[in-house]
Amino acid sequence: MRPKKETFAQRRLAHPLHRAGRMDFPTLLQRVRSEFNEMPGLRLTPAQAGRLLGLDAPSCQRVLSALVQSAFLRWTHDGTVVRAES
Repeated sequence: MRPKKETFAQRRLAHPLHRAGRMDFPTLLQRVRSEFNEMPGLRLTPAQAGRLLGLDAPSCQRVLSALVQSAFLRWTHDGTVVRAES
């Protein structure tokens, strides 16, 4: 039996940079990419993304904007973000 994969939130909380309150921006971007890659079809509002990532609204918006600008994520008509290739 295959071991169950950890969720992004579980990995985030266990990550030493997060525990120390110092998650650097490139690491955070990669962790968000990993979450969207692991869960095809994932759709998040900015508020949901903020809760998942443990970020305040301005920080979360910065992460989402960077990933949209890099064409990894895209905004949908209903205000959620999804992988650009979805």
